[in-house]
Amino acid sequence: MSGSTKAMGVLTVGALVVVTAYTAALGSNGWLWFAWVVLGTVTIGVVASKGT
Repeated sequence: MSGSTKAMGVLTVGALVVVTAYTAALGSNGWLWFAWVVLGTVTIGVVASKGT
């Protein structure tokens, strides 16, 4: 994996932690979860494309 792919993975995991903490503290926000799902999907796509 390249450095940018690793950075994107770390960003995705970090965003999950932030969204989960926000949800626990202030309640669920659908837009935050939607944004995280989009980010996760893009990250999976990048990882898959780098693997080929």
